[in-house]
Amino acid sequence: MKITLALILFSYYTVNAQQKPVETIYFEFDKYDLTEKQISVVSNFIKNIDTSKVESIQIYGYCDDRGNDEYNFRLSNNRANTIQDLLIKKGFNQSKIVILEGKGRVVVKADTIENLYETRLRNRRVDLIVVKKNSFGKGIHTSFKDKLKVGDKVCLESILFEIGSAKLTPNSKKELDKIATTLQDHRNLNFEIRGHVCCTPEIYSDGIDRATKERRLSWNRAKTVFHYLMSKKVSKSRMTYIGCGNRYPLGRGDNYDRRVEFVITKI
Repeated sequence: MKITLALILFSYYTVNAQQKPVETIYFEFDKYDLTEKQISVVSNFIKNIDTSKVESIQIYGYCDDRGNDEYNFRLSNNRANTIQDLLIKKGFNQSKIVILEGKGRVVVKADTIENLYETRLRNRRVDLIVVKKNSFGKGIHTSFKDKLKVGDKVCLESILFEIGSAKLTPNSKKELDKIATTLQDHRNLNFEIRGHVCCTPEIYSDGIDRATKERRLSWNRAKTVFHYLMSKKVSKSRMTYIGCGNRYPLGRGDNYDRRVEFVITKI
């Protein structure tokens, strides 16, 4: 029971989208190069996945608890990069890889784990997380590369916020960097950025931003995305932003209501 609980806590709660890995590749201690067995696992993953139904893939690298943080972040990044390189070599579309991140070491308390060897083995890994197309539901797009029309919504699983915060996560910044590049290729596209919140009583129209103490959390989230895109050379004349408060829950849980959406206003 202790091992099972540890693996659940360490393996899955660190992933922003809170999805289980579709595939996991395990590594030898202090290694990031691939064996024939590991190459076979990745090859089978590519062979069996229906890429027509995949919006994007996220790659997360991990290490066990030995070694210092700086070394283990480098090693976990090398593991993630190795898997990315093999995916691309095998024909996987690089544009679908939206997150590539080394998480560093998974900290464990050696005296609380019955089978420390097995736990460490399972923490030396790379997880492949698949985001399916239109996973937010009917009528909501998951890419600016789709065929869009005025009134369409674009919502992305990587642009979610911590509770009470309007600060962009590292994953959100990576996704917005890709959006900014796409928008440079679609200069006629204008849009409204809509911020949302979760976990707010119905008597209130918005949540409180912990940083500013204002009850304008959804507005601040939209404003943060607006200014970040401006910093990436997206013209402010193409964008507006509003806060929608808690009026439009998706019905998929609190995490997905701490989001921004992009509503197309002009093509």
